[in-house]
Amino acid sequence: MKLHELSPAKGSKRSRKRIGRGPGSGTGKTAGRGHKGQKSRSGYSRRLGFEGGQMPLIRRVPKRGFTNIFQTRYQVVNLSSLAELSGEVTPEVLVEKGLVRSGHMVKVLGDGEISTALTIKAHKFSASAQAKIEAAGGTCEVLTP
Repeated sequence: MKLHELSPAKGSKRSRKRIGRGPGSGTGKTAGRGHKGQKSRSGYSRRLGFEGGQMPLIRRVPKRGFTNIFQTRYQVVNLSSLAELSGEVTPEVLVEKGLVRSGHMVKVLGDGEISTALTIKAHKFSASAQAKIEAAGGTCEVLTP
């Protein structure tokens, strides 16, 4: 087989539909756009959320609540996922293991049990997590942001 003998698989290529090319084509005259109206005109493109002039849903539904721009968001880690780690646990170690995303503050929550003594460094600890870590003989070090 040579390069000039290569061709696409049978039926995989289809010629494009040439619309608006006379009555014999099957898509002549209105070219599949129906009759009259805004959508039949060339250059028409619907604005996102446009509902034909009726008040759009996004404006009919009332606004509610607000976003606190001073809020501190934490990536949470449960004790159950720290149980298989050993030695010193830092946010960098958690990023390597895929437990949190980099560049975020870490909070350790007390869901699950821990049996090994770990030194855990995080930005925040829940009361139950701190109690369980210290009961297992480990230490909690709070990092400053």
